Amino acid sequence: MKKLLCGALVSAALLTLAGCQSNEVKTAAAPAPQLNNQDLYEVSHEGRHYVFDDYATYKSFLEVGETAYRKVYIGGGPHGETLVFGLRGKDKKKAEGIAGIDMYQGKLAAAAGFYGEMRGEDGRLYVFSTLEDMKAVRETGEAAYRFTQIGAGPDGQTVVFVLNKSNKKKRPDALMAQFKEVNGL
Repeated sequence: MKKLLCGALVSAALLTLAGCQSNEVKTAAAPAPQLNNQDLYEVSHEGRHYVFDDYATYKSFLEVGETAYRKVYIGGGPHGETLVFGLRGKDKKKAEGIAGIDMYQGKLAAAAGFYGEMRGEDGRLYVFSTLEDMKAVRETGEAAYRFTQIGAGPDGQTVVFVLNKSNKKKRPDALMAQFKEVNGL
């Protein structure tokens, strides 16, 4: 009888524990996608317009003159030239969702604290704190408001810090410091 009573108590305890279990499947929240929209780099070179959303790819292009992976749009550049998007290895098979392309086409807003560089055929290096300013210079070829430093670039280029109506009366010290940090100066 003792064995029967102990067996009944164990069975009751197991049933109670089983009743507390949940059949709900718990899934981890998917990590937020990384947009890679904090910076953009453009280079006009040999009749083509190159765009990069990754500093390492941009830097490699400046050293070698080519990119390992790219998406090319004949006649898609700001003035009808060939438009080349230099891609990171992990973006090479994507058909969409590439930050550089999406930002260039106006489909993706820039992150807060945006930084951009544009190297023109004229040898000048334009530096931006907003994507809107970058787009305006890309279209017109000129910066309406600017702070210029001759010989301040990595290779002695003239550096043009592009300003806008909201900051045209202030020296762009924060943007200048960011430029130096990005370029290791």
